[in-house]
Parts: sequence; structure tokens; C-alpha cells
Amino acid sequence: MSDTDRASLLHRDLSRFPADLFQFDPRIREGWLSDRYFVRTAETLRHDGRDPAVDMQFFPRRDGIVAGLYECIRMVQTQIAHDYDHHDFEVWTLRDGDRIGAWEVALRIVGPYRGFAHLETLIDGVLARRSRVATNVSHAVEAAGEVPVIYFAPRHDDWRIQTPDGYAARIGGGRSVSSDAGAAWWGGEGVGTMPHALIAAYGGDTVEATLAFARYVRDREPDVPVIGLVDFDNDCVGDSLAVARAMRDEFGDGVLAGVRVDTSGMLVDRSLIDDPELWGREDLRGVNPHLVRNVRAALDAEGFDYVGIVVSGGFTPRRIRRFADLGLPIMAYGVGSSVLGRGNELDGVVPDFDFTGDVVGVDGEPVSKVGRSRWENPRLLRVDWERLGRLDAGEPAGAA
Repeated sequence: MSDTDRASLLHRDLSRFPADLFQFDPRIREGWLSDRYFVRTAETLRHDGRDPAVDMQFFPRRDGIVAGLYECIRMVQTQIAHDYDHHDFEVWTLRDGDRIGAWEVALRIVGPYRGFAHLETLIDGVLARRSRVATNVSHAVEAAGEVPVIYFAPRHDDWRIQTPDGYAARIGGGRSVSSDAGAAWWGGEGVGTMPHALIAAYGGDTVEATLAFARYVRDREPDVPVIGLVDFDNDCVGDSLAVARAMRDEFGDGVLAGVRVDTSGMLVDRSLIDDPELWGREDLRGVNPHLVRNVRAALDAEGFDYVGIVVSGGFTPRRIRRFADLGLPIMAYGVGSSVLGRGNELDGVVPDFDFTGDVVGVDGEPVSKVGRSRWENPRLLRVDWERLGRLDAGEPAGAA
């Protein structure tokens, strides 16, 4: 793809993510969310009557998928110090979703340092968090092949981070997210099956809970697929069949889209406990290939071949790849804490994705700490503020 085409895509993408979408805290411009020494640096320069124009580059320390760049560009556009205008700054960037190498420059800002010194903390943090989630989801997606990956991570972290994390998951290739907040930046909705709490609310009756859920979605949200949760009694085979039979009796064939197997890693499903030939061969706790095959065989034997199997609970890229390599009949994988970096690299989990910002030039002259000189990156695209302004106003953007 030519640089002209890439620039067109960049500006088109940015127009889909206007500044107000990010709901920036008004205290950003005051430095309240910044490391204090950056604020004091800007004040020191102001006190001394100096206003140097700097060249600052931001880069990661590992390979992966970069995300959060559009948020950072909009931050420069709207959250610079009050006595500056965003037109005072050149911004060069990759696109969200680009693959990036360790030490490769993802973002370059050239302009008066006093105007954006307070943004260094936030830019580093945004790029680190978004890129970590995007990269971990991309690893899960690559392992899963054509099978969809559903982002189930909101329960594993602070609610205030759901929306940008959901966006990062999307950038990494996740098909869907579990909360409306997680899908907000692209105008989507949360998806999912049903929780154990619904079954508990029906006295532990998985069949009654699933039928009630089906009646609700068919009446109120007909586009939502009915996927039953079948591990409440640690009997995935028995409950899958019971749910499938009851659904067919009430609604006919084809209405039950799938069953979700979410067996605790501390338990062995009843169908495996009753199979002595498997004991001693491998760890049978949690969701494992033998359990998936048992559920599939039982459903197929009674004509429920249309009912898919969703698996969740502790799935890392390595574990997903094992299931994929075995050719297991999986409808979708639910991933959670691993995509937030909770795991180890042997399992394909990226625990951190730190970014660093360095000043590498001052007033047109090279100035940098030892080992951190200006690094060229021909893939960077310059943000055209005028063009972006026309797109934001709904006008034709013109040529690149």
C-alpha cells in the first residue's frame, strides 16, 4: 500500500474517533494526571523565559501490535497547554493496528516542549496499556485461526478502563466484547452467553434458567444467540443434553446456538470421572480436549449437531493453539485475564508493553541522552491538521 493510501486511511480512521469520544478529563491540561516532574519542567522553562521546540519520539521495547495512537493524536489536538494551538505541532504516527518492532518509533511530536510536556506520562501509559491488550488478543486470535475470540476481561480489572480496553481488543482482532462499554468506541454492543448467577437464581436448575433466558431474548433481543451455560453441576454432558432437549421441545430445532463449557480448573467433569481409561494419562481438570469431545459426541448422537461449543476459563494463546492443533470442534473462545497480561510468555502472554518517550532534538539540533538518538522510521505518516479538520466537519478531505 502506498504512503498516499495509508495517509488516507489514517485520516479516515481518525475522523471516526473524534476527540470528544475519548472524554478526556479536563484536568489533563493542568498536569493533574502527569508525573509532577514534567509539569515542573515546563514551569522551569517558563520561569527562565525559554520555549524550545523539541523533537520527541515514542517507542516500545518489544514487538507487537500498537494501539492507542489515535487517542494520543486527539490528546495532542485538544489537551496541550492553554497558550498553544495544535497547529504549532507536527505529529508523525503509525496507525492503530500496525505491527511494530521493539525500539521502532510509533509516534513523533515536534513542537514547543512547554506545550506538551505534561502529556508524556499519559501518552506512554495509553500506548502501553492499549498495545498490551491488542497484542495479547492478537496472539489469541492467531492461535484460534478462524474461530472467533470473545473478550471477557472486564470482570478482571477496574470498570473505568473497559471502553479503551475493549477498543484495544478490537484492534487486536477480537470479534466481540462482553460489555456495551467495551464496544462503545466503534458503536457496538456487548455480547455473551449467560452467567452462573442466572442458574443460581433458578435454584440451580440449568434447564429452567436457559429456557427463561431463551424466552427473554426471543421476545426482547431476538438477534442475541441462545448459548446455554452447562457446567453449573459439573456435568457438562448431562446438562448439555438436558438443555438441548428442552430447547427443542419448546422452540424446535436450531434455536439453541451453543453451549458454553466453563469448568473450574479445580474440578474434573463427571463424564471424565466415570471414564477410568483416562485417569493417569493427563490432567483432566477444567476445560480439556476430552471433555469437549465428550460433549460434542453426546450432542451429535441425539441430532444436536447444530449446537456449537464455546469454551472459556483460563484460556491463553498456548492453550488455544493446543485445542486448534487437535482440531477440536470449538465455536468460540472466551478469553479474560490473560489478555490483560496476567500470565507468562511461555503461554503466549505479553505481561508488559512499555513505551518510552525521548527528546532527540532541540530547536532543530540533535540533542539526546546517550544511546537514544533520533531513529528514523519511514512508515510514519504526518497528521494533516487541516485535512483532519475538514473531515471532522464533514467536508471532503481533499488530496493527501
